[in-house]
Amino acid sequence: MCLAVPGRVLEIQERDGTRMATVDFGGVVKEVCLEYLPDLCVGDYAIVHVGFALQRLDEESARQTLELFAELGMLQEEFGDPWETAAIEEAAK
Repeated sequence: MCLAVPGRVLEIQERDGTRMATVDFGGVVKEVCLEYLPDLCVGDYAIVHVGFALQRLDEESARQTLELFAELGMLQEEFGDPWETAAIEEAAK
């Protein structure tokens, strides 16, 4: 199942002419393309689908959605266990 998940922008940088951000999805941090939301700023929330920020979201709505996803275990389903992912990445070094 594919989900559009709300996340908070932690950092913004330009990479090869593309605006990218580090985004926190309730403890899971991923790189996201900001080309569809060029005015998004650090601290803003957005709905992200397959690595692209698609729509700005207010903080309360984002928090409620992330809490619901966490209760249902959907963040782990979508992103995997962050500790397991970190262990796999460390083992690959």
